[in-house]
Amino acid sequence: MRVAFVGKGGSGKTTLSALFSRHLARSGAPVLAIDGDINQHLAEALGGEEKPAPPLGAHLPRIKDYLRGTNPRIPSPEAMIKTTPPGRGSRLLRPLGDDELHARHLGRAGGIPLMVTGEFDESDLGVACYHSKLGAVELYLGHLVDGPGEYVVVDMTAGADAFASGLFTRFDITFLVAEPTRKGVSVYRQYRDHAEQFGIRVAVIGNKVTCEDDLLFLKEEVGDDLLTHLEQSPWVRAAEQGRERGELEPHNRHALNILRETVDSHVRDWTRLHRHAVEFHLRNARAWADARTGEDLAAQVDPEFVPGGPATA
Repeated sequence: MRVAFVGKGGSGKTTLSALFSRHLARSGAPVLAIDGDINQHLAEALGGEEKPAPPLGAHLPRIKDYLRGTNPRIPSPEAMIKTTPPGRGSRLLRPLGDDELHARHLGRAGGIPLMVTGEFDESDLGVACYHSKLGAVELYLGHLVDGPGEYVVVDMTAGADAFASGLFTRFDITFLVAEPTRKGVSVYRQYRDHAEQFGIRVAVIGNKVTCEDDLLFLKEEVGDDLLTHLEQSPWVRAAEQGRERGELEPHNRHALNILRETVDSHVRDWTRLHRHAVEFHLRNARAWADARTGEDLAAQVDPEFVPGGPATA
């Protein structure tokens, strides 16, 4: 199951991504964490990177070439864009699978399998958009065939910036981390309004709650979308200072349990997930990609193929 953590910068979404990934791994569940934020801090939040791997965003042409496989609708990597959906002949991926892409790009941080989008480097400054790097994550998720009991946790870019691409439709559930402040809930309103247009499920996690007034504020501003909350955590602060001791506070552990129960109760609709992918691919084709590639990219859509469906086998 695919889970995104979003929120205002500084809300604690990276911390929550790491806590949830560790919570899942501690139970023995297979989990893959992906750092999709422009500020690459997830490895540090997980406990340090002991096995770095090449960033996805720096190797996009090679990733495209691998994923297109023998799909006759994609004549070359240059004809493939971040939204190109898989079809018959495409290489599909299993989470943490034994394949070339995972072998090359899977690292480890704090004992958790981790893939990273990568940072801006000097050659990117002033000339590149970060979403060009995020295209590798979008393609990865578009070609991923995962199931119940398998978890992919993505730490997304801050704010409503995720809506600049179709990546926000690639998840089973989106957890929006909100502090109990007006700024904290403003991003929630933006995300909610955009997500509602596509039937995207957004659940709010209150974070850094210190008192009943904080919780009341979140309930008044967010309403039924407030799933649970975490209290201000001395354990998290100590961990961020390199002084991790003992266990996370009981209330905050309970909140993580609620997150997992929410994810596990979701039933994947492969047809709907693929329909969103195709819709955004056609939008991109019409808006810019046909002109840039010189191809009719609508022809890349295989009408008889749905990942996770009968044609996948």
